[in-house]
Amino acid sequence: MKAVLLRIYQLLDDHYGPLHWWPADTKDEVAIGAILVQNVTWSNTIKAIDRLRDAGLLTLESLVDAPLTHVEACVVSTRFYKMKAKKLQAFAVHFSTKWNGDWQRLQKAGLAVARPDLLSVWGIGPETADDILLYAAALPTFVVDAYTTRIFTRLGIVSEGIRYEPLRTLFMDYLEPDTALYNQYHALIDALGHRVCLNKQPRCSACPVLALCAHGQAANPVPSIPKTATPRHSATAD
Repeated sequence: MKAVLLRIYQLLDDHYGPLHWWPADTKDEVAIGAILVQNVTWSNTIKAIDRLRDAGLLTLESLVDAPLTHVEACVVSTRFYKMKAKKLQAFAVHFSTKWNGDWQRLQKAGLAVARPDLLSVWGIGPETADDILLYAAALPTFVVDAYTTRIFTRLGIVSEGIRYEPLRTLFMDYLEPDTALYNQYHALIDALGHRVCLNKQPRCSACPVLALCAHGQAANPVPSIPKTATPRHSATAD
């Protein structure tokens, strides 16, 4: 399984190249974006981030005591914006009181401590917690989303309807705990899911992993890829 996962990674990495995800200027902005992007497009998330920046509210510290109505007005472009504003403030208060607003302190605590802690915060689910831990705290946790489920179900690697934790565990059991690898792999999966492996009418003929995909080959048969390829990325821990 490790070889299969790395082979998929190599094909995607060769096709898309470095994606430099998550697009943000600060760790606080990563966390804020991870909360705002829940169930909404990234373009609408960016609108909210820009309004928070203009209002001087694009730091967790500034959100702690900000009037909730001000935060709501900034994030109205996101779905369930009143709830999103409350989630932002709940996380900001927790991060300030538990971690003293210090990302390095959270990172030093390690994944075994930091992940359950973030999951205990109201409004923070597994995907949001893993986004924050991987992209803001630089801890090696694999992020799973709807694209991951769709792609790896079509590849025949997991069963349809697999839940978040078993799918995340698959990657973490077979790949080294490498933050850079997890970062790029998730970004590559999202690029494929957003541009090619669409929910309806997937563009299988343009897929860089078509040779490995039974779902795609049913309509687009291609020759097999040699099995001697070596992953370009070195999957070793930092």
